[in-house]
Amino acid sequence: MNIKQGYVYHIKDEYFEIVKDPTLMKNHESGKARPTYFCIKNTQNNILWFIPMSSKIEKYKKIRDKKISKYGNCDTILIKKFLGKYSVFLLQNMFPTIEKYVDHVHIVNGKEAKVISSIEKEIKIKFNKLMLLINQGKKVIFTDINNDINIMLKELDKHN
Repeated sequence: MNIKQGYVYHIKDEYFEIVKDPTLMKNHESGKARPTYFCIKNTQNNILWFIPMSSKIEKYKKIRDKKISKYGNCDTILIKKFLGKYSVFLLQNMFPTIEKYVDHVHIVNGKEAKVISSIEKEIKIKFNKLMLLINQGKKVIFTDINNDINIMLKELDKHN
């Protein structure tokens, strides 16, 4: 599969079973193939980063607004239009995985779902800012990415 940055995907249940990270969002609820995940490719290794997307605008708007009034900004929750409707990009719940655990690209009206480039750029800026903070040892997202990255790197080693 040719996984492309800026597109939206679904992740296999197997990923969640392997990493066993209780802080990850549930992959499937009520038997539906959701949520969808926005993809960021890491050029340093074969790790792919996925940002869960949600349609629960009001729920996350309240959380985002609270963070903005407390800290002056919010880099972990982004609310933008995607395919004509507002969606929430939950950088606070992003996680690493590898190609093996990507199920399929999200298809809408027969086409692969892609985020417009201006929003993709904004997400990438926030992602890079959060990664800098994480690399400084700050806990700015919910997922245990150090553990999850180590599991994925071991998975890559198995196949090389």
